[in-house]
Amino acid sequence: MPLPPAPTKRAAMLPRGAYRQTVGEDEPDETPAAAAAPARPPARSTRKSSATAAPATSASASGTRRTSAAPTAALLSPAPAPLAVAAPAPVPAPAPAAAAAAAAAAAAAAAAKRSASPAPRATVRGKRTTGGPRKMFVLDTNVLLHDPTSLFRFEEHDIFLPMVVLEELDGHKKGMTEVARNGRQASRTLDALVAAQTADIAEGLKLNATGHVAAGGCLYFQTEPLDYDLPASLPQGKADNQILGVVAALRRAHPSREVVLVSKDINMRVKARALGLAAEDYQNDKTIDDVDLLYTGSLALPPDFWNKAGKKVESWQSGAHTYYRIGGPLAAQLMINQFVYFEAPGEPSLYARVTEIRDRTAVLETLKDYGSSRNTVWGVNTRNREQNFAMNLLMDPDVDFVTLTGTAGTGKTLMALAAGLTQVLDERRYTEIIMTRATVSVGEDIGFLPGTEEEKMGPWMGALDDNLEFLAKGDGGNAGEWGRAATNELIRSRIKIKSMNFMRGRTFLNKYVIIDEAQNLTPKQMKTLITRAGPGTKIICMGNLAQIDTPYLTEGSSGLTYAVDRFKGWPHSGHILLARGERSRLADFASEVL
Repeated sequence: MPLPPAPTKRAAMLPRGAYRQTVGEDEPDETPAAAAAPARPPARSTRKSSATAAPATSASASGTRRTSAAPTAALLSPAPAPLAVAAPAPVPAPAPAAAAAAAAAAAAAAAAKRSASPAPRATVRGKRTTGGPRKMFVLDTNVLLHDPTSLFRFEEHDIFLPMVVLEELDGHKKGMTEVARNGRQASRTLDALVAAQTADIAEGLKLNATGHVAAGGCLYFQTEPLDYDLPASLPQGKADNQILGVVAALRRAHPSREVVLVSKDINMRVKARALGLAAEDYQNDKTIDDVDLLYTGSLALPPDFWNKAGKKVESWQSGAHTYYRIGGPLAAQLMINQFVYFEAPGEPSLYARVTEIRDRTAVLETLKDYGSSRNTVWGVNTRNREQNFAMNLLMDPDVDFVTLTGTAGTGKTLMALAAGLTQVLDERRYTEIIMTRATVSVGEDIGFLPGTEEEKMGPWMGALDDNLEFLAKGDGGNAGEWGRAATNELIRSRIKIKSMNFMRGRTFLNKYVIIDEAQNLTPKQMKTLITRAGPGTKIICMGNLAQIDTPYLTEGSSGLTYAVDRFKGWPHSGHILLARGERSRLADFASEVL
């Protein structure tokens, strides 16, 4: 039988699995990449192709001896693929020079393909890039005492706890303060992580073992002494300096990883940076980075609002209110219970509240003017635009949660009390007023206060007494001294002063709750107070974010900021930033220049 003619071009590549389907042997599939890469030396290729000296033989019907080449030899053979696989004729052995030339050409083609293809990228799984090492964060004790769940806030990165941190955590677990409660919760969290895993504690504990799937890193404890060198000016026995030494030792032990100290202590971070160590503040508890970006509750309509949207605005009357339906890009920026206003010279003014957002349209409802003498609330009239917005929220029975922020003298407490007395005594909407505040002193504490709970809270409620004196004087001005005394007694009987320390487990039914100085509350304390509300209860939170007296609490991490940001857009809540003071010209000037 004559041999087939010599090939003029290289054999075509077989697809994955084609050899097994064609030949029918139980050999592993050869991938195209493996078949195309001529990494083998020419001598091995020659040996494979010249294996006809001792091949596996099979007898044909005519008794002619035929060879069955190996899969690698079939794919590397320069003969055409259909003939090398399907034809029963034997595959000839190529000359050594031809085999070497074919191997060199294949190597050059593979090298050109590798140089033309882009470099492989790191595989991204969730928020972790497997191409680089994970960071290691060393937590200070004050981070755990500030937020016991901070262990699960670092995404895929690892956490290291020095032994001195555990010692300090053990020293803060006794007592009934917020710090002691956080210390106990942090200790319970660590105990749960250790109990949930059987691995060696020195190898690290998975932070997602207790159900926190967002934490993809490991928790490491200091299980052996670490050698570090600190300047002699730093006392070696101080806990902060020991933590700095641990950070320095970890940085030396893991040069390929970034070791970062996380602390709420400013001086601790300054000392770390002075020693050349990376240090950061704990930022996860901050709702916003800049308080100027906080939701204000009101929005000024553009000057050309009526010219652009006037023809497309639908309006109708319902009772004492006028409604407008607007569309366009402006409607996408609005939220439920947000106030809008339009003020331009020579144009009719508009003051409205967003009551509905649907299908890229928004419905605006005009407001009740509490600045008019006909709409007096317990003898009080609003004096500016923002106060009128706030009074509409305070007097609306469908709004269950109201937050008021502003500088000193903007009328927060006065408006809240006036609206509460009207709805408790006149409209009988609520049974009584409950008032509380955070007992954080501005200066040094004067010691224990005598008396009952209400008597102990008396010195903290100076703002209540001042505003009640004004409200009682305005309401009973024509009734004489006996009338004012009776009014004052009636008002006092419907106002209860409670301490925040005994709020746990309570439920308020049909109450009008006022939380004053709410800027000094943590997000956890704010949640505790708001969740006390039962059916028919309304809660008002007031505060000035520029007057925070609680340690480790900032404008971005305050509980009042947290509540404003989380409740915006809810149909039964509202917020207003009171920008203009109405107390006196002296107070207004002092707020601006001091």
